[in-house]
Amino acid sequence: MAPANRLAGGFGAPAAMQPAEQLLRRAVMACLLWEELAYETGAQNERNIAALIPQVAPDRVAAIALEARLQQKLRHVPLYLAVEMLKHESHRPYVAALLPQIINRADQLTDVLALYWKAGKKPLAKALQKGLATAFGNFDEYQFAKYDRDNKVKLRDVLFLTHPKPADAEREALYRRIAERTLTTPDTWEVALSAGGDKKTTWERLISEQKLGPLAFLRNLRNMREAGVDRPSIQAGFAQLKSQWLLPLNFLNAYRENPEFVREIEQMMFRMFAPLPKLAGHTVFVVDVSGSMWAPISGKSKLTRQDVASAMAVFAGEMCEHITIYATAGNDGDSVHATAKIVPHRGFALLDEIEKWRHTLGGGGIFTRQCLEWIAKDLGGEKPARIIVFSDSQDCDHNKRLPQPFGEHNYIVDVSAHARGVNYEGVWTAEISGWSEHFLTYIAALEGLQLPEGEAAGH
Repeated sequence: MAPANRLAGGFGAPAAMQPAEQLLRRAVMACLLWEELAYETGAQNERNIAALIPQVAPDRVAAIALEARLQQKLRHVPLYLAVEMLKHESHRPYVAALLPQIINRADQLTDVLALYWKAGKKPLAKALQKGLATAFGNFDEYQFAKYDRDNKVKLRDVLFLTHPKPADAEREALYRRIAERTLTTPDTWEVALSAGGDKKTTWERLISEQKLGPLAFLRNLRNMREAGVDRPSIQAGFAQLKSQWLLPLNFLNAYRENPEFVREIEQMMFRMFAPLPKLAGHTVFVVDVSGSMWAPISGKSKLTRQDVASAMAVFAGEMCEHITIYATAGNDGDSVHATAKIVPHRGFALLDEIEKWRHTLGGGGIFTRQCLEWIAKDLGGEKPARIIVFSDSQDCDHNKRLPQPFGEHNYIVDVSAHARGVNYEGVWTAEISGWSEHFLTYIAALEGLQLPEGEAAGH
């Protein structure tokens, strides 16, 4: 019997009856906690996660929290998982070991306590106290000082409640400075600019002294321009940035905010992706451009799911030996797909090409089966090394007949955090939840090619 829940706002395929762990992964891996989704409110998503946690084995919940933080680079939802685990006797013992692994920014120490006290202050659970105390050892004075803010919950509050044991006299003195709020002020760009003075001179000093990381540099290009920093100085900043990992979305944001630096931003992006080994063979990459993909990824973000999918297509273009990209949507009224092959481009030109097609392919849902049948004909019977469909799984074709992916390996990547999605009943090599660039690392690992993790800047 088909479940009552349906996809795509109530008119799509029947929602899958999936195991609790799979549903929890789905809800978490693309989740910006408390933000609205296309068909669910942020509060509904929060309640959904809380209800699923006791239905999933505690070690698996802990593993999902770790993956969400370390690979998906999500900040709040892993902490929320840990706090919710404290409510269940079977899950509580895992929290003490989990917290030091997912708290890798000093302000997350206060974030956890704020979450724990969301419904009102109460004594700390022993597992929470132990985990927070251990997590204090993750940070040095610079990191503590950077996030010692006048928030409702302060670092000193966490220190007083958890009593972390200092390893030596130097550490004991550091904890005393946290308690007294006399930490040495760090020389960050935020501090330098808040100190007043000429902003142009400050930005030029920060650039020349290489005090800006790649993410901070990209995010402040507009501020530098508005302060009067000349183009040669900014170009010099681009040239000296060290090769660190950034998200494809970081480059997309920078490009849209600073189109006059498109060449420099694109070259920086290519430079950072260049060392990665390529996925061998022919990759078919399908980008869902249906209506629900144009929902924002969060209430405060200008970026949409479509931006995520397009940015990942750019990223895949740099990581695949040979790639063919298609855009697809359809007409919900007559349940007919509309699919087009994308003119091969690199970088931001590919984003513009995908944007062009989304206006002509219709705003209905994705029709995965029909789309794949059309692509099979377009390829003339070729069997590609892999097919990757990047969508939000609001598949309006699934209730008629299962799709038949025809690559050697076949993947569908879901950017949605909705409570339920489509269960394709094993027709894909893997159904991947989340929208981190690590989906390609995961695919490479499944196929026996281990890609380097690299560094994730700014998260």
